Amino acid sequence: MSLAQLQHEREHRIEAVAKSDARKDRLFALSMGACAWLVLLVLIAAAFSMFWGGKSAFAAFGLEFFTSDVWDPVNEVFGAKVPIYGTLVSAGIALIIAVPVSLGVAIFLTELAPSWLRKPVATAIELLAGVPSIVYGMWGLFVLVPLLGTYVFPWMDANLGQLWLIGPMFQGPPLGVGLGTAGLVLAIMILPFISSVMREVFLAVPPQLKESAYALGSTTTEVVWNIVLPYTRIGVIGAVFLGLGRALGETMAVTFLIGNAYNMSISLLEPSTSIAATIANEFAEAPVGSLHQQTLIALAFVLFALTFIVLVLAQLMLRQLAKRSGT
Repeated sequence: MSLAQLQHEREHRIEAVAKSDARKDRLFALSMGACAWLVLLVLIAAAFSMFWGGKSAFAAFGLEFFTSDVWDPVNEVFGAKVPIYGTLVSAGIALIIAVPVSLGVAIFLTELAPSWLRKPVATAIELLAGVPSIVYGMWGLFVLVPLLGTYVFPWMDANLGQLWLIGPMFQGPPLGVGLGTAGLVLAIMILPFISSVMREVFLAVPPQLKESAYALGSTTTEVVWNIVLPYTRIGVIGAVFLGLGRALGETMAVTFLIGNAYNMSISLLEPSTSIAATIANEFAEAPVGSLHQQTLIALAFVLFALTFIVLVLAQLMLRQLAKRSGT
């Protein structure tokens, strides 16, 4: 075989390999794109199915569905105001409690804890995220509710209930169940998610930045507040919204602890209900095809919309922060 023939055969093989690689790349890109589009289609299909299943409720009650606090399955008169209120308030309480604690945990594990303690504590926190919600609900019902109803809520009613402006928030019967209890357990549930994300974000801060600050004489507090938090604020806000999304959709723990009463009160000690708890309690009892069942499906769509709005707001806020930081 001549040298020219060998060269031609070599070029032919290289061309065949290049074509094969190109086909594989196209196949890989198409398969990955199909996976992404499949997730999007499933999301759209789920939203459409919930909206279509609850369209009769939206048509029957109109905007009054969102402003009415009446929930009467016997006469088939339903309003979503109380479940929406309970969902938002319990999630808000959870964030107020969980965000500062998660921030403290993340800062401690990345900046203050000794090296031998960081890994075990971080692992324990991550394991908490895998505990089923029904376990948190049962623990809250059998352990936390008696403690709150016997010691904490009576003290809050007697001391904080007399304060100006915020007093009505802490007045009420010491039942142990209510918005405050549900919010507290939700805070415990979302704390591992928020703290884990914050910890990973803090670990991504370039060591040179912190070492430079320490070399200039900065204290640990100054490094955290002037270097770490400004550098990671986008990730921190993302972690907070991730926890909020989890809190909005939690079902079993809230069902056990919120009291399941269609009561809209400013007091955090009184029972109320949430969208997820309402669906969990009544869906099995609602007759198939009835307005009651369609209203519960409409509530599911409302919960989906609330979560979607929260995530969209998070993305808009993160983009705005990214623009301000010049990234």
